[in-house]
Amino acid sequence: MESAEIRRRWLRFFESRDHVAVPSAPLVSNDPTTLFTIAGMQPFMPFFLGQQSPPWQRATSVQKCVRFLDIEEVGKTTRHASFFQMCGNFSFGDYFKERAIPLAWELLTTPVEADGYGLDPNRLWVTVYQDDAESVEIWQRSVGLPADRIQRRGMADNFWSVGVPGPCGPCSEIYYDRGPAYGNDGGPIADEERFLEVWNLVFMQYVRGEGPGKEGYPILGELPARNIDTGLGLERLATILQGVDNLYEIDTSRVILDRASELSGQQYGADHESDVALRIVADHVRSATMLIADGVTPSNEGRGYVLRRVLRRAVRNMRLLGAHQPTMHELVDATVQAMGPQYPELVAQHARLATVVGAEETSFLETLRAGTQIFDLAAQQVRDRGQRTLPGTVAFQLHDTHGFPIDLTLEMAAEQGLAVDEAGFRQLMEDQRSRAREDAREKKSGGVDTSAYQALREKTGPSEFIGYATVVGDSTVRGLLREGALTDTAGEGDEVEIALGRTPFYAQGGGQLADQGRIRAGEALLEVVDVQPQLGDLIVHRARVTRGLVRVGAPAYAEVDVERRRAISRAHTATHLVHAGFRRALGESATQAGSENAPGRFRFDFHSPTAVPESVLADVEAEVNAVLLDDIDVHAFVTSLDQAREIGAVALFNEKYGDRVRVVEVGDYSRELCGGTHAARSGQLGVITLLGEASIGSGLRRVEALVGADAYRFLAREHVIVSRVAEMLKTAPDQLPDRIGALMQRLRDAERDVDRMRGDAALQIAPQLAAAAVDVDGALLVAHAAPDGTGSDDLRKLALDVRSKLPADRPAVIAVGSVTDSRPSVVVAVNDLAQERGILAGDLVKDVAALLGGRGGGRGDVAQGGGTQPEALGGALGAVRDLVAQRVARKG
Repeated sequence: MESAEIRRRWLRFFESRDHVAVPSAPLVSNDPTTLFTIAGMQPFMPFFLGQQSPPWQRATSVQKCVRFLDIEEVGKTTRHASFFQMCGNFSFGDYFKERAIPLAWELLTTPVEADGYGLDPNRLWVTVYQDDAESVEIWQRSVGLPADRIQRRGMADNFWSVGVPGPCGPCSEIYYDRGPAYGNDGGPIADEERFLEVWNLVFMQYVRGEGPGKEGYPILGELPARNIDTGLGLERLATILQGVDNLYEIDTSRVILDRASELSGQQYGADHESDVALRIVADHVRSATMLIADGVTPSNEGRGYVLRRVLRRAVRNMRLLGAHQPTMHELVDATVQAMGPQYPELVAQHARLATVVGAEETSFLETLRAGTQIFDLAAQQVRDRGQRTLPGTVAFQLHDTHGFPIDLTLEMAAEQGLAVDEAGFRQLMEDQRSRAREDAREKKSGGVDTSAYQALREKTGPSEFIGYATVVGDSTVRGLLREGALTDTAGEGDEVEIALGRTPFYAQGGGQLADQGRIRAGEALLEVVDVQPQLGDLIVHRARVTRGLVRVGAPAYAEVDVERRRAISRAHTATHLVHAGFRRALGESATQAGSENAPGRFRFDFHSPTAVPESVLADVEAEVNAVLLDDIDVHAFVTSLDQAREIGAVALFNEKYGDRVRVVEVGDYSRELCGGTHAARSGQLGVITLLGEASIGSGLRRVEALVGADAYRFLAREHVIVSRVAEMLKTAPDQLPDRIGALMQRLRDAERDVDRMRGDAALQIAPQLAAAAVDVDGALLVAHAAPDGTGSDDLRKLALDVRSKLPADRPAVIAVGSVTDSRPSVVVAVNDLAQERGILAGDLVKDVAALLGGRGGGRGDVAQGGGTQPEALGGALGAVRDLVAQRVARKG
């Protein structure tokens, strides 16, 4: 039974029993504590926690999920997958155990022809919580399950909670006996590889308290209403119904796995190492495709970083399998073919999915090339010192600067007979994470738990922002936090967080950096270094007491650093103008994706599938500077969201807006929803200079720019540099681009001439090599070294040229090698008759590359490899004769 049919039957079964079919929520979680949707019940948590009233009493869904906690186990075991689908049925205060248990049994055991899953009842076992006598009685009385197939377990196995105080309850799990070929008898408590869990029924009826682990917490009482939360793993059930050994071989994975096998030339089932790599590729490409379809794009932080890591693991494993050319777009095609019947949106987004994945693969392949050069240099330095361990600092640089996973560095080091200081690497990683955590605490919350802000908010009430109209103002000290706790006083030298009744300080938000300045509170003086919004309407000033004693309730006078505020406001207004300029030049799709407005400079991120031409950048810069010269009035007003949309105000898709919104207009040129501060007139910006644009992820571009005095200083420096270069090249400044372009073209032409001469020299020896072919038990063999410096592409051309010159009526094997930059390379090509005799280029090149201290792989007709021991090239090519003879003998 195909996965799509399993899904259809699930939804049809529960819809016919008065459940509302709820569409799958996106993989991007709305829960702020998680990046992704990791469980089928996650979208329903607000109902279980009592935060919202459910719109229905019964529901069913097939929820897309991704989980990356066990990513290192993917491919190695039969049960770990990063993407999976969880079928669930839910009751919110309606039915309970006496209904949930029979429903599960009915669907699992109803014959296939009667729209069920057709599992043999005699192969089903269940586990229950050790004290849940009620569930045991229902399983025996209502279902007729024998007592010897019901096993009791403790809280760690059969009691569910979300991990923190809240709803919890016992659960009952259903297992399928796959037979003695998969392990020991004795039920789930004996062997969960043979007895495969397919369905978990959670009976949510209690409230738990604080406590560690899965069983170290108290039960505080019963919930007001008892709920049902169940989950059946679609992929696990497909494993059983499709009669395969593991979830990587079911229909929605096998299509991708087989395509990866074709592209890499590695047959699935041939050896464990290749099988693991193929499984990783199939799993990761499917997960990446589903994430991109739900709006995630590769980046260096958050969800985007996880996606980037998953894609790069897939690319790396295809590389290890022998596929050195881009393959991800073809694997996306296979994923859409496999998953499209369940998720039609994949078909609609097919082109975009392939573009995003292809761009990330191309970027990572470039990263591999750049990082490999750094690695090779460091490895050579280690050997020159007579050492055998690559420093942790090198591994960290490769990871931090070039995106190398540590396991890739370990693999490359092992190929050269080196170890890696993993302990040093991991310490540097932890130091970096500690700095990041400290920076986050220092900048955003001063290390304070959000519960402290809640207490502060209850004490002070909301904050009133008066900073649109003024940069100074009288106020009152409403509350203080010191070292994460409420306090009534703070003395000189203390670092505190202070809440005022009303404040002119702008709290960081909307891309605009926070104000800085001073607060006078009685005789005390505080230097404000940061301002952050907390809990929606609480403005918290992070400050240091530089003089006196500050007390809660004291009158205060707040003064914003005016020059800093003006510089930031100019940058924010400039961002609006540049946004409008790009939308005019590139179309409405060039919407803002992020920004940072700082004194004298700004960063603007926007959506664009391709790089922005230099001519467009110049046009946008000229256009927005023309707006500055016109000295247009900047006007802000509050209106309804509907009215703002009617007048064409631009809203950012990832922002949440209330019924009343603030609109900022720069004449008729720009109109956006914005809560930030701005210049009064466009002429106050002086000048805007775009420094350039670059990619920050698939479909995302970033522009860096300067405004005002910073822009003037930059232009002055540029003028000096251009004058010096023009003098060096003896040309006028306006002719520099043509002059430098001509020099670069001459250099490229010279490099091409050298490459062509080297390639021609290699091909010139093809006739002599073909004429010198020797007989090896009926097969023709050419094994020869090409001139040093012959690249892998030219080696490949040489091998194919020699093959074309040999008789087609005899098996032929050609192995040619060369040393370039102290690295040996080898290419093996065979003809059709050789392949029929069992002589495969991919197999041969692995053995030859191993003699060079490296690895290789490829197709049956042509393959290539390399190593680290140039002195071994002659011996390796000489060994080809014996390798061919062995294969001919085995076939014979």
